[in-house]
Amino acid sequence: MAEQNDKPQTITIDGTDYNVADLSEKARHQVTNLRVTDQEIAKLQQQLAIYQMARTAYAKALKEELPEKAVH
Repeated sequence: MAEQNDKPQTITIDGTDYNVADLSEKARHQVTNLRVTDQEIAKLQQQLAIYQMARTAYAKALKEELPEKAVH
């Protein structure tokens, strides 16, 4: 059974598409490094979004616990 991902993998650098299979071994290694790095950045961005959402919820919960008038 053939996979749906049979078309050549490409990467776009500075607006130019390159067939990854046609690149040198060193270039393919750098493509892998870029893809892994991009995945890690995406994961960190998701984590940051979660932490920002939690911070907002904590700030809202704190605001609900504060007295009506602040002491000056």
